[in-house]
Amino acid sequence: MERLQKVMAHAGVDSRRKCETIIQEGRVTVNGTVVTELGFKVSANDKIEVDGVPIYREHPVYILMYKPKSYISAVSDDKGRPVVVDLLPQIEERIYPVGRLDYDTTGLLLLTNDGDFANLMMHPSSQMDKVYIAKVNGIPDIQALRRLERGIVIDGKKTSKARAELISFNKDNNTAIVQLTIHEGWNHQVKRMFEAVGHPVMNLKRERYAFLDLKGLQPGDSRDLTAFEVNKLIQMAENR
Repeated sequence: MERLQKVMAHAGVDSRRKCETIIQEGRVTVNGTVVTELGFKVSANDKIEVDGVPIYREHPVYILMYKPKSYISAVSDDKGRPVVVDLLPQIEERIYPVGRLDYDTTGLLLLTNDGDFANLMMHPSSQMDKVYIAKVNGIPDIQALRRLERGIVIDGKKTSKARAELISFNKDNNTAIVQLTIHEGWNHQVKRMFEAVGHPVMNLKRERYAFLDLKGLQPGDSRDLTAFEVNKLIQMAENR
């Protein structure tokens, strides 16, 4: 038995919060009876309709993708650009990205049809480590790295403490490779942090998300998360 709003969210009706509103508005029936109680639980055999339309109850899907360049982290794009779900034509469920990576950023991206899981992963309190490898213009000194670690003010708000490590540098072309570990997922955050310390990003890749990495995957590849991995992510987020 699962809560009605959770089943609706899994079925792609809307976010769980919006599904709660839809229930309270009296737009949902279970086995022909209008239900307005948010704690109402349903079984796999119950017939659920929203505005008279039966919902298709999807099996929860959790995917780890190695996002390549030139793909939008979305399910559609009004400019006609390719989106990450285009790389998963075999998936029948209505999945969507957990957070986003920029169009020209590569690396680890999670996708799911589980709204509760997605919201938990993206909630600021989850504090999930997100490890990026950046090729930057110029060679950051120790002061620049410490600034990144202490936090950078972006749009009036300071990023949380981070970890920054100079991996390598090339004096001939004046570039460096830096590993940056952050917890948030603000729009263009990593690029804007490096810009703030005078070292614009030339290439960016997310290598790790919590304990997950890209081992065995090439750009465009993906794999299902195991039940153990999903449960571990949930436990990590809930225990922060």
